[in-house]
Amino acid sequence: MITEHRWGAWPVGDGRWSFALWAPAAEYVELILEGEALPMTTMDDGWFGTQVAAPAGAHYRFRMDGSISVADPASRWQPEGLCGPSALLATDHAWKHPWRGRPWREAVIYELHIGAAGGSYASVSEQLPALAALGITAIELMPVASFPGTRNWGYDGVLHYAPTAAYGHPAELKALVDRAHGLGMMVLLDVVYNHFGLEGNPLSALAPAFYRTGVATPWGDAIDFREPAVQRYFIDNALMWLEEYRFDGLRLDAVHAIQPRHFLQVLQAQVRAALPGRHVHLVLENEDNRASLLAGGFTAQWNDDFHNALHVLLTGEDEGYYRDFADAPVEHLRRVLAEGFAWQGEVNRAGRRRGERSASLPPERFVVFSHNHDQVGNRAHGERLVTLVGQRRASLAIALTALTPMVPLFFMGEPWGASTPFLFFTDYGPPLDAVVRDGRRAEFAQFSAFQHSAERAAIPDPNAVATFELSRCAWPTADDVDAAVWLEWFGNLLAVRARWLCPAGHVAPLGARVLAPRALCAGWQIDERQWWLAINLGSDEVQLGVAPANVVFRIGAPLPDGRLAADSLMAWVAPLP
Repeated sequence: MITEHRWGAWPVGDGRWSFALWAPAAEYVELILEGEALPMTTMDDGWFGTQVAAPAGAHYRFRMDGSISVADPASRWQPEGLCGPSALLATDHAWKHPWRGRPWREAVIYELHIGAAGGSYASVSEQLPALAALGITAIELMPVASFPGTRNWGYDGVLHYAPTAAYGHPAELKALVDRAHGLGMMVLLDVVYNHFGLEGNPLSALAPAFYRTGVATPWGDAIDFREPAVQRYFIDNALMWLEEYRFDGLRLDAVHAIQPRHFLQVLQAQVRAALPGRHVHLVLENEDNRASLLAGGFTAQWNDDFHNALHVLLTGEDEGYYRDFADAPVEHLRRVLAEGFAWQGEVNRAGRRRGERSASLPPERFVVFSHNHDQVGNRAHGERLVTLVGQRRASLAIALTALTPMVPLFFMGEPWGASTPFLFFTDYGPPLDAVVRDGRRAEFAQFSAFQHSAERAAIPDPNAVATFELSRCAWPTADDVDAAVWLEWFGNLLAVRARWLCPAGHVAPLGARVLAPRALCAGWQIDERQWWLAINLGSDEVQLGVAPANVVFRIGAPLPDGRLAADSLMAWVAPLP
């Protein structure tokens, strides 16, 4: 049963605040409020609490057994960063735009990193009108929970309730969300519930029972989601982002690392019950391809299978997670377009059975992308697809992503063909800086291009300021002619999607077929018409078998007699038979 205690410090009226902490390892706990030590009451099951009067902005810490002083694990504001004191944060905000959300099928997502895109909540907010004008209907923020230092992808978050001070005040984050809503855009937030970052986590001392000793993950001992206090920590965190900050949804990182899986259903049920009448979207990243979660209340899943198959077709790469797609990438992509997942319970090359049957799910349950932060940043040198295959072939990948009835996601800079790398960056001090740097380089020893130590030594140091600076991707200036051409093309592409796909009420796959080793065609019934896509990534023209009459989008020269040119794409509509 989930505990009713609420982590952290919350206003209760008349200038008073309620403080609660789960610290089962402590005999007693004190609240250190603006330097004054106040005893906290011992409650049940390892909880401590108190209520006191204090102004918003007052600094505080918790002290355990008279010696260990830590930030609040559920701190909602860390004005001096991860290692500073926590601060009381008022929950009131002068919202300007009433908002109940948008249906998920209308989502066209733009994923961005606050620090790399603009540097602050306020600067990213200034980009929103241009994104809305392009046809973007949702932005997705990489994690903003407080992390070590001032530079981080965000997946090393430690204080999950506190937006990092590196990007500005929490009120500025709320203002960003509010402005997006005023422009008709949804805002999604990445959250990381499968681990804490390497540095600055107070829970190790306060509550060793937060972790499940002996169950290993890539980040250390697993979080114990069987524990009621642990469940409450993450459920209340999700509700805070959705209620207090008015985010439209959350993307839950790497949920395959969350055990037992039943917690995911508990989380989504509690969120749905707390927010009736709103469009709230809960999106998964899940290597296990568990279609049952998508049939059981979750909105969608990031579909890595789409990206991996498409990437292999474009580049021929066959190492790492591309290995499972190298034998028949066009068949994998065909299955994705027709049925959702490529892997639906088959045994992969590692001997692991992956996935569940997904053909019964509607296309909107799958988020597709030609790349995202992972597939760019997980490369040793952070190359984007446009750098690897050139503008023409990158535009084919973008168009395929945009014109499927699945939900498209575009990574920061993609709409203007940005070629700046997106590298893995952190801001750890000694000795963790060396551990992270050396560990990062060691990861690539399994790849053929990095067999020699000199090649691995050339991989950028994640902790170097220059690594972050190279990853910046500011909005293009008005005199950038090449970017302007890309943006116009991208806006026209999204207009095609808005015209033909976004008004859809009923969408059903009509199947997909392979035309050639690097070409395929797929169709869907959309309300009272058919929608067809054909793409050819090969060097020779292919025969479609039909001569489309109503082509609404094309890349490549038109050919007669139902043929599709090399490196081309075509989308058309047809009446129902």
